[in-house]
Formats: sequence, C-alpha cells, structure tokens
Amino acid sequence: MRLCCKFLPLLESVFLNEPSPRLNVNHWAVTHRLLPCRGLTTKGPASSHLTRQQESVEVLGKLFPRDDYTNVTPKILSKVGRHLHNRAHHPLWLVKERIKAHFYNSYMGRSGTPLFSVHDNLSPVVSVEQNFDSLLIPADHVSRKKGDNYYLNRGHMLRAHTSAHQRDLVRSGLDAFLVAGDVYRRDEIDSSHYPVFHQMEGVRLFSNHELFVQVEHGEDLRLFESGSCRTPQKQETHTLEAVKLVEFSLKRTLTRLVRHLFGEDLEIRWVECYFPFTHPSYEMEVRFQGDWLEVLGCGVMEQELVHSAGAENKMGWAFGLGLERLAMVLYGIPDIRLFWSEDERFLKQFRVPHIDDTVTYQQLSKYPPLINDISFWLPADGYMENDFYDLVRTIAGDLVEKVSLVDQFTHPKTEKVSHCYRLTYRHMERTLSQEEVRVIHQAIETAAEQELGVQGRF
Repeated sequence: MRLCCKFLPLLESVFLNEPSPRLNVNHWAVTHRLLPCRGLTTKGPASSHLTRQQESVEVLGKLFPRDDYTNVTPKILSKVGRHLHNRAHHPLWLVKERIKAHFYNSYMGRSGTPLFSVHDNLSPVVSVEQNFDSLLIPADHVSRKKGDNYYLNRGHMLRAHTSAHQRDLVRSGLDAFLVAGDVYRRDEIDSSHYPVFHQMEGVRLFSNHELFVQVEHGEDLRLFESGSCRTPQKQETHTLEAVKLVEFSLKRTLTRLVRHLFGEDLEIRWVECYFPFTHPSYEMEVRFQGDWLEVLGCGVMEQELVHSAGAENKMGWAFGLGLERLAMVLYGIPDIRLFWSEDERFLKQFRVPHIDDTVTYQQLSKYPPLINDISFWLPADGYMENDFYDLVRTIAGDLVEKVSLVDQFTHPKTEKVSHCYRLTYRHMERTLSQEEVRVIHQAIETAAEQELGVQGRF
C-alpha cells in the first residue's frame, strides 16, 4: 500500500510540475514507506528492479542486503557522492585546502616532500567494525545506537566520523596523514545541525628516535614502560616524558593551525575531556567575537589502537575537526543548509583568486518563515525523536529550517505521552505559500502515523 496517496496529486503539482526544480522532494520517498528499518511492503505488482531495491540498499553502485538494522533513508542516500569538500571554490573546499596547504608548507619530510599525506576521497561506506571496534568503542557505548547512526545493515553503515579509516591507514604504513570526508549522523533539525557534514582529521606517529632526537640525553629516554598504572596524565604503557613531548607536539601543531586560519592574535584554551580512542584527551576552544567556541577534539592515541594497526613501536596523536563549523565562523555563514545550495548567488561569493583571501558571506534575501505545529500521542514503546526528524527531512527536504519540541504532556489517567513539535518552514531562494506548506505538513502527519505508530492530534 502506498503512503500519502491522498496528497500525491497535490505534492506533484507543488514539486514536480514547476518549470524549475525549486523544491526538492523525493517522489519515491513520499509514495513508499519511508523508514526501511520498519520494513518495505512487497504487496501489489512490482518490477524486479523495485523488488531488488526493497531487499537491498544501493550505495555507490554496490548492493547491501537489508536487515533489521537498516535505517538509511532515500534522502540521505541522495547526498552520498556529492563530495562538497572536493568541489573547487565551495566554502568547505576552501577550508579544507587552507588546512592542507598549511600542513604541506609547515611540515616537510627528510626528502623535502610534505610530511603529511592527504586522503579526501575514501568511501563513506564502512563496516561497523571499522567505525566502532577499531577505535575501541565499547559494544554498549551510546554512540552505537541506531537512533544516532545510519546503518545499511548490521555489518555496514555510513561512517559517523573520518576516524573510521584511522587504523587502516596506519596499518598501510603511514605515520602522518590527514583525512577529509562526509560523515553521517542522525540529529536534530536547526541552523547548525545537518545529518550529513564534513570532518577533517590528522594523525602523527613517532618512533623513539623521532620523538627524542632533539632532547638532551634523548638516547636514554623511552616511549614505553611496564608495570605502570593509568593516570589522568598518561596511559599505563607510556612514559611520562614521552606523553609530555607528544602532547606538546600536538598542541603546538594545532595552535599554529587555528592561528593560521583565524589570525595570530587568537586566544586559545584547552579543556580536558574524554574520547574512547585517545588519552589524555582535549578540546580546543577559541575566543571568537567575545565567546568561547569549541573547534576541535584531540589527544594522545590509545596505544592498543596503534598496536592493533601494526605500529606497536610507535606512539602518536590524533585530532578531528568539523569543516562546516569552521566555515560558518570564518565566513559568517548563518545556516548549515546553505552548504548544499546550488544558488549561484551563494556559490559565486567563494570564487576567490587565492584560498587565503578574506570572504564575508553576504546574506541572500531573508524570506519569511511559515510555522506549523504537529501533535501526536507516542506509541507505548519504540519511538525515537531522530526517526521523526528523518521522516521530516525525507518528505520536506531542506524546506524545514528547524524542528522544536515545544510541549510534552502525560495524560493523568491513561499515562499516554503526547509531543507537540513546531516546524519552521523557510525556502532559501523564494517565498513559500501556506498552501504549499500545508500539503507538505499534511504528508508529514500522515506518514508519522503510518511509519512511527503515533496517534495524531491534528
């Protein structure tokens, strides 16, 4: 049975028959079941192609069989392969190229070539083992939840971080590298969150000689020791001298990077934190326009991770940062959806002669928002907010600027729970009409009942 069939003619008239594709709504998504994790219907006539599509997920030309963990949506799959970070003069490309150029120019190998290699075209499809186990993330860790990730099946997923490639690159023999790419996480809907964003990370490993060569009597110092205990300052296998030098190298490297991006007078502070794959771990915050802003996470790599990659005689550091976060701050971009815009008025602002040229985003006309609420009773179990956010994104695409939970109510007798969400619709290129929004909103209401098992209070 097809979903939203009563709204299909209206949706087609709004989205499919315009002379230019102003609104992007996935026709397949609004006429078929939206969340594969809840199963795809096979009733009624269907082509063999559609049957194969229902039984598997195709990503970058490869088929992955569906199972009870499959939760990736057509909307998300449409983003795979866009490679915004590799599009010349895209703002994400500018930030990536500025970071790459800084490392190329600042750190040279003994042969006179750049010390750090760059890998920015690795497939976003990884195994669950690569994404979690290779980074020592426990089996019961909250970051593995279906509600937070896009799974193709129990064995494969769209990477949640570029660190999923860390072990494989170290295993290939690399000691210093940068990785950039698109990553996927189920998240809330607002101006700073999007289910697809871009990360860049770096890794640097040191041998005993490389770390201590410039230290007086360095030949007497060692990376590792036995019989020690883990403390807040170090891991059990590392010597304190080695950790302090690795930490110094890490903080000096990253301080130079952010001052290259933001200016030499930038105020920086380090905040201790926790990551499963580094210890000790830190977040860097910078003073920007009067506020402290977190820009990256980093730390001394867990030795078990380094050992599992075949580099047991080395230790090192790793860092990771978000390209969108940096671009929004550096260029004054107010809404994360703009990175996916094909509007020439947006893109042409970043066609600068040199990657280090100053760019200040000139805002396009701010079209008025339209606000609609949706209320429903939650099912007894199995409801996850991220399922609702995915459903909204699948039907409305980037027309929804923000979704806010504005009210919760528990019935005093039945103990049923009701949620009320406020959806803010705003097109970035033209004014929306309430009639257009009403069609989309009603499709969301119908799909929420059919897909999520909620009971509407419409």
